[in-house]
Amino acid sequence: MEDIRAQLLAGNDEFRRLAQEHTQYAQRLDSLIQKKYLSEDEKLEEVRLKKLKLRLKDEMERIERHARSYTPHVA
Repeated sequence: MEDIRAQLLAGNDEFRRLAQEHTQYAQRLDSLIQKKYLSEDEKLEEVRLKKLKLRLKDEMERIERHARSYTPHVA
């Protein structure tokens, strides 16, 4: 599975873009989580970021499944 992900990161622009966005959202979410208290806007942003990350992860997994279905399996 990691091989396919590495191949996609190296050769699929859409997958690479999704992965970069996912990383950016994760970093911002981490910075929010480290705060002791969140403002109402930050709480909303936290929820929004979690949803965006999940959407990106789902899309990346769809691309991975598609790539696996076209990759010959070695016995």
